[in-house]
Amino acid sequence: MPLTQTIPIVRSPRSLREAWVALAGLSAVFLFEMLDNSILNVALPTIGRELHASTTALQWVTGAYAVVFGGLMLAFGAVADRFGRRRVMLVGLVLLGAASLATAFVGTATELIAVRVAMGVAAAMTTPGSMALAFRLFDDDGLRVRATTLISTVGLVGLAVGPTAGGFVLAVAPWQLLLLVNVPIAALAFAGVRAGIAADDPADLHRDPVDVLGAVLGTATIVLALVAPTLFVHEGTGSWTPWAATAAAVGAAIAFVLRERSATYPLLDLKLLARPLVSSGLAYKAAAGLATAGLGYLVTLQLQLDWGWPPALAAVGMLPQVVVLVAGGSLVSPFVRRVGLDRAAWLSAAAVVSGLAVYGLLSRFGYVWVALALVLVAAGMRVVGAVAGVNVLRGLPENRTTIGAALVDTATEVTSGAGIAVTGTILAALFTGDVATTHWSALQTAQFRDAVTIAGVTLTVVAAALVAFGIVRTRRAA
Repeated sequence: MPLTQTIPIVRSPRSLREAWVALAGLSAVFLFEMLDNSILNVALPTIGRELHASTTALQWVTGAYAVVFGGLMLAFGAVADRFGRRRVMLVGLVLLGAASLATAFVGTATELIAVRVAMGVAAAMTTPGSMALAFRLFDDDGLRVRATTLISTVGLVGLAVGPTAGGFVLAVAPWQLLLLVNVPIAALAFAGVRAGIAADDPADLHRDPVDVLGAVLGTATIVLALVAPTLFVHEGTGSWTPWAATAAAVGAAIAFVLRERSATYPLLDLKLLARPLVSSGLAYKAAAGLATAGLGYLVTLQLQLDWGWPPALAAVGMLPQVVVLVAGGSLVSPFVRRVGLDRAAWLSAAAVVSGLAVYGLLSRFGYVWVALALVLVAAGMRVVGAVAGVNVLRGLPENRTTIGAALVDTATEVTSGAGIAVTGTILAALFTGDVATTHWSALQTAQFRDAVTIAGVTLTVVAAALVAFGIVRTRRAA
């Protein structure tokens, strides 16, 4: 009697409940990303006093994490598609837990920056994989959107409660506890991913050699693109340093494109970017990142410096955005089912642009317009955050999903930096004196409000162009 070999078939979950273990782990990964910087920012004054850190050192406590995280996402996305998404994520979670635990032994600002660099590496290994694994967990696009919405809701709750929770913790415990909280989060994520997601199937991976030169050039491009905006804001347009960083970023980007077009096994196949769903999804995410960062930067300055609101009242003034981001998750799936995945993407991106336009043109006439702008941008971002990312992954081959997720996150990181750079540069060019001083003169107030209008309109035009490009590409895909 012949022997037959039975090959187990892994069935896709038919509901979120069936995949709750995996979704708990993936949600914990995204919670770490959203909670980390928001909860740490509250402790920066305390860290500065206890570690005798300079202003520059404090900037790098948060900046080092963001730069390393943004710079390495593409490289680790490519590595995960070759060697296993689940495997790379589990290694990253172990590194996250170890780096967070090392916070207990930090004694200087330099040591803390080193810990933050390690945490940035861990984030680059884990964050893109959370979207890629959630996408691959389900076969149905509706479940994919619902899973992505659930994961992002958990993260946004962490973003919203992080500063408040951090303030309460600092009142009764040392600041190190704020980073040690990542240890149980990493453990929960590790357990959920390991138990809830099947081991990587070799047939779903590819074995092309790693493009090391492409990885170096891509990382250099993104790092310089993230550093340059900070230099413009802090050193101004009169300094040569931000211009040199910008020129280096452009040079590295050109070298990266030339390398990827000529390499036999490129890190990022540029032909994938030409796919309509991919290019449209990235355009929508870029528009949302540009608008959200620019709006957040300007509103913070306007409420506290122009209108003279104390920090506590300014935090209350941002509540419309927080409420929509947290509570709007339940409306994403019904909205997508009603209008369709592609239309939901461009409608939500258009809402972000509309909110930015309202702010740029009308914010000087009272808080009601600021609140309306915050609601429109938050509502649009809530939908586009889930839908545009799913569209990008739908448009890619199955063995390129992790680098696709890395592209989505990278587009958001880079355009967020660009949004802050544009607003900061326009403000620096139009405002005379130190913007952080109190008791502005009538001339300074007028200059600031003109800068808000010009910056808001400029970002609106750029974001609208990105959305228009995305709409054209979406129609081509259809």
